[in-house]
Amino acid sequence: MPNTAAPNQTKKENTFLSLGLNIFLPALILMKGTQWFGFAPATNLVVALAFPIGYGCYDFVIRRKYNVFSIIGFVSILLTGGIGLLEMSPRWIAVKEAGIPALLGLVVLGSMKTRRPIVKLLLLRDEFIDLEKLNRELDARDNHSAFEKLLGQCTYLLAFSFLVSAILNFILARIIVQSPSGTEAFNDELGRMTLWSLLVIAVPCMIIMVVALFRLFRGIKELTGLDMEVLLRDAQKQSG
Repeated sequence: MPNTAAPNQTKKENTFLSLGLNIFLPALILMKGTQWFGFAPATNLVVALAFPIGYGCYDFVIRRKYNVFSIIGFVSILLTGGIGLLEMSPRWIAVKEAGIPALLGLVVLGSMKTRRPIVKLLLLRDEFIDLEKLNRELDARDNHSAFEKLLGQCTYLLAFSFLVSAILNFILARIIVQSPSGTEAFNDELGRMTLWSLLVIAVPCMIIMVVALFRLFRGIKELTGLDMEVLLRDAQKQSG
């Protein structure tokens, strides 16, 4: 049977490209734009914001989905640039760095009460997992309520990863960012904080997310009797 899916439904996003254009490149321009290109601080902010805005619009046209990385990148760059332009206390950087993941954690928890919990959007994507087969096995074994409890456990783990990120972000920002905002030293400290955050923050949070994913996959096998290789679409294509 021919594949009738529309191109914008099948096109996959390049995660590394998304992170680079939405997070890291705008942060680099915000911190080094004046030194490298002679931009004024306000110009740094406008140019940096153009990347997540442009990528988010492009991604929406191609895949018809809102890009979470673009939204996070826009808010993060806007707040960081605003703190620098307004010459606010560097303590506000620590508040911003902790506030964004803390807010995301609250959103994850709050989504449990909605029809589309975020844990489903992140860990149970139809392009990766055969949800029809999963639901069919849950129906056959009358395990939907147990599956919802499993999703709740994974949601708490995901929210915990954001809490860890918020705490580590705050500590890291308070240790590194000490210079007055709007100065070259302040921008350099932001750069060092961004680089250190990749190691100090991303690694522990990634470990927690992997644990949540492992717990989900193990729970699915217990509730359906199916190995994940049977449910993963890539594995199905290879076996077919």
